[in-house]
Amino acid sequence: MTRSALPGSQFPSGNLWKILFLAMLVCATFVLPAFAQEKDKLWRTLSVSGRGVEAIPTTLAQVSLGVEIQGKTAQEVQQEAARRSSAVVAFLKSKNVEKLQTTGIRLNPVYSYTNNVQQITGYAANNTVSFTIPTEQAGTLLDDAVKAGATQINGISFVANDEAIAAAQKQALKEATQDARQQADAVFSALGFKSKEIVSIQVNNATVPPPPMFLRAEAAKSADASTPIVGGEQQVEASVTLQISY
Repeated sequence: MTRSALPGSQFPSGNLWKILFLAMLVCATFVLPAFAQEKDKLWRTLSVSGRGVEAIPTTLAQVSLGVEIQGKTAQEVQQEAARRSSAVVAFLKSKNVEKLQTTGIRLNPVYSYTNNVQQITGYAANNTVSFTIPTEQAGTLLDDAVKAGATQINGISFVANDEAIAAAQKQALKEATQDARQQADAVFSALGFKSKEIVSIQVNNATVPPPPMFLRAEAAKSADASTPIVGGEQQVEASVTLQISY
């Protein structure tokens, strides 16, 4: 007994099944090798991470300084701190410092302890500002700021300008990429493999570590000689990971 052909079909039912089987066989012939190649490409890869570090000279000083006043009453010390702080800010503005901003205003009681009894003996007011100045001008400016009324130099750090940092980041990325490729070449050479192509690239970072802050507890009472300021260098780091097939 033979099966009838499907309605509208030009082929008998037996031939139709043969055609479908051959079509599936052809698809499997092309798909399976392609799948095997993708699997082989996925598993036969080497991942390496390279690091690049670029050192550049610092040209800017980031300074934090302030005014601290102690006295008997809160109003007294706050008014005197405000007066001196205004004089310091006016001086800094006259020197065209950059990124000038207030970073702290504090008014705290001062305590004494007698026979384990706490008593308020006065008040302390503290106003602080931060700003950026070219490094070569920092020493003289700090001395003049003390003359203008500053009583504390809280810290100073050194950085490069934005253009130098951007250029250093690009160079560090190049160095990190070259470092990763050289590592991969060394591994392939040791194992007798040949690299084929880079299948993925990951830029992990291109960062600028925060500059260290050098602290001075109190400004000098007199400034007959200019305070020496030496900026040094700043490091820019980058890391790149390559995945290479072989």
